[in-house]
Amino acid sequence: MNEQGEPLIYTDKLRVIYNQGAPNEMRALEETNVAIYPEEYVIIYGPSGCGKSTLLYSLSGLQSATYGEVFFHGKSIAKMTRQEDLELHQTGIGMIFQAFYLIGSLDILDNICLPKVFRGEEPTERRKAGVQLLRRFNIAGQADKFPSQLSGGQKQRVAIARSLINDPKIIFADEPVGNLDSESAENVMKILKELNEIDKKTIVLVTHNPDHLPYADRVIFMKDGVIIREEVHKEKRPIKKIESTVEEEKPPEESLELKMLMASFKNLLPQQVDILLVPFKAKQLLAHLLSQLNDEQVTMAEAFLKELLFKNIDLPTFSSKLDIPLDDGGAGWNKMRAKSFTQQIQKILEQAQNIKDNIPGSITSFAQYLIDRFHLRLAPDQVTQLEDILRYRIESRIGQIGLLKDLDSNISEKGLGLNKITAEKVVREIEIIMLLKYS
Repeated sequence: MNEQGEPLIYTDKLRVIYNQGAPNEMRALEETNVAIYPEEYVIIYGPSGCGKSTLLYSLSGLQSATYGEVFFHGKSIAKMTRQEDLELHQTGIGMIFQAFYLIGSLDILDNICLPKVFRGEEPTERRKAGVQLLRRFNIAGQADKFPSQLSGGQKQRVAIARSLINDPKIIFADEPVGNLDSESAENVMKILKELNEIDKKTIVLVTHNPDHLPYADRVIFMKDGVIIREEVHKEKRPIKKIESTVEEEKPPEESLELKMLMASFKNLLPQQVDILLVPFKAKQLLAHLLSQLNDEQVTMAEAFLKELLFKNIDLPTFSSKLDIPLDDGGAGWNKMRAKSFTQQIQKILEQAQNIKDNIPGSITSFAQYLIDRFHLRLAPDQVTQLEDILRYRIESRIGQIGLLKDLDSNISEKGLGLNKITAEKVVREIEIIMLLKYS
């Protein structure tokens, strides 16, 4: 870290507005203050369209501010001379993109060395530096090949090598593993972590995948063009500079509703109540509904279900991805299974959303859903009793154990009188819907 403990890059009331004054004006970034310190690994996280890539490109100087300023080493990027701006983008920062952006007519070594060509460096020296990076990332054997001959993982390693060729202090990565399979993605994430911990490079990475968050020293959460909070895993900022740019949120309290869910789902932890709750929901919902599928089919379906719950894709897209063969990046299901599963997901999500929004008649609808789902034969007074039981559960007046007791007990004992196996299935369905509606 530099002696003064000053940030490498920081913003002052940064705002970015596209098509300002036009009918299609879009506010990509509202007033944003953020600082990136030397040797930090910072992840900017949020759903699609939240402004995270706009913030990254603003920090890198590739996106001009509409209002406010971005400072690199204390100097406003907007006020830099042409030569200073050139130095910033040639040697100050390195960029890694989701789409790789390799030049198809150049071989791999020339792609890596291209930034040195623009600096007028000697061919022998630049090729020597390029070969060293090729060896480091285990792609030396690909030096004479062209980008079209490489896999996605190999292309991204080439792109990382290119970003490092001029030894920048900071690496910006925009969804760097978005086009990669899980194995290649993990390899790239490990490379970036190594660059941070061993090479002491500052890393700023954009992602919408919650699985990547543990790699970061600090996570910046964004929504609707605004930084909503920060989460620190490992503090690398100078003590005197640790002043959050957003109001710190208190750790979530364990509400009665959460405690009841934790009793129903033994692997649910208080730390998951925020952004990690959606992956947990996806896993539990799949386990609840799926059988007779291999691990790879379930894993891919879980990934798509996370995207659905994060609202990055809609139900028709989700269904189509389930039907695509595994080799083509889908889940490898057949069309009938994909359609049936999507319909069941839709019904469950609708019930959860209705309860969450307290829609009039939602409890009656919930009861009828359970009656239809499990082919329950209930008299009118039993239907009323089921609605009362559901109301008690929604209001957290009973938990899983009380729920099972009320459903399983004999009618003479003021229970619903279901047999034990059916009661357990109904309880599981209710708890899944309660989990999905919780936020």
